Amino acid sequence: MKRHLSFLVLSSYLLLLLSSCGNKDDIVIEGTLENGAGKTVYIEEMTPESRLFLDSITLDSKGHFKFRYAMPYKTFYNVHVSDADYIVLLPDMGEHITISGVYDSLSRSYHLQGGHDSQLLWQLQDYTNDGVRQLRSLVALGVQNEYTDSVYLSLYSQQQKYVVHFIEDNYGSLATLIALYKPFNNHPLIDPENSFKIYELVLEGLEADLPENPHTLSFKNEVERLRFHYGR
Repeated sequence: MKRHLSFLVLSSYLLLLLSSCGNKDDIVIEGTLENGAGKTVYIEEMTPESRLFLDSITLDSKGHFKFRYAMPYKTFYNVHVSDADYIVLLPDMGEHITISGVYDSLSRSYHLQGGHDSQLLWQLQDYTNDGVRQLRSLVALGVQNEYTDSVYLSLYSQQQKYVVHFIEDNYGSLATLIALYKPFNNHPLIDPENSFKIYELVLEGLEADLPENPHTLSFKNEVERLRFHYGR
């Protein structure tokens, strides 16, 4: 009888241990944020329809947090410190992503290790941040003339070209969806009316690599709506 009870206790302990360790296919997102001690980060899943709240985590005395999640399918995750200051991750099953940065300027300061597609989104955001820094320097001049207008148009064109090359170079990745809708100074870089073939290129890649993914199916509906709207 005692042996039987000991076996049950041991079995229960092992099950608890395994559940606390998680599944090997779980994603792990952790980070250390400067000036973040005792503050909160929020994590959401970005579904095709909306943002789904997953967790809020209080950073420890070193500004560290860790999050583990069994993701239902390949999708985007929003890690934010405020509604206006966030980063987007795109992990694969089993990936471990590590974030560093400054709590009060997360989107402008973060660096990332691990996760191929999340790295792509970091590179995309880093290029945008560089353009925004140049734009702020332009605004700081406090004047508007032909020179500042031409510099702005040049910055906008550079950002636009980068996004197009990003989409072409990462054909089939969900990261191309983020690139497609990337704005610069609150203006879209890819206009569906004038650059509809870029939309079609993104859809073609997603249907080739991730045909059943909910983001692919939702985007297909959007492309069909735009095709009808613009008479394509």
